[in-house]
Amino acid sequence: MALTIKEQATLVTDVIRQRRSVYADAFLDKEIPDALIEELIVNATWAPTYYQTEPWRFVVLRGRHRARLGAHLLAYYQQQWTVEQFPPSRYEAVRIYAQHSTMVAILFKRHPKVRVKEWEELAAVACAVQNLWLSCAAHGLGGYWDSTDGTVDYIQQLGVLGDNERSLCIFHMGYPDDQPAPKRRRKLLRKKLSWLE
Repeated sequence: MALTIKEQATLVTDVIRQRRSVYADAFLDKEIPDALIEELIVNATWAPTYYQTEPWRFVVLRGRHRARLGAHLLAYYQQQWTVEQFPPSRYEAVRIYAQHSTMVAILFKRHPKVRVKEWEELAAVACAVQNLWLSCAAHGLGGYWDSTDGTVDYIQQLGVLGDNERSLCIFHMGYPDDQPAPKRRRKLLRKKLSWLE
């Protein structure tokens, strides 16, 4: 039986408002099926895009990349930060950070001929990531947008960037542990909404 428009709207609203950032160190040791990953990425590609330039590309990273990212971040932080900023007590947590994560490298791909403002293209990529994130939430998966310098640097060193491409982030996703993420409140609507007639 098909859902009514109102029922569909309620479902969408619930998914949007229940979405939370779930960090990679809170994922269970459980693989996401390939078919589901493909479905999530297809949903991401349905984001709005000016002139249909689709300024994104996705690279799924699993297996050895989990340990490699952890080792890369550990070395990166040790090089970039002082011991006070990054004490040895944090080393192990960083090293195993992505051990159960399915990672999706988000690449920004500029169209070589269509002239669209860069901010519009970046906004389209952000919409694609939001679609991915909401799709994860709808399937009971946790997600997290990781755009730290060390993560972006890792993608750049993989040799996966093509012409007119730039590394933006890694989106981590996985099955969260049983601990529900705390619900955060939003500021009152009257502080963020104006009406002009």
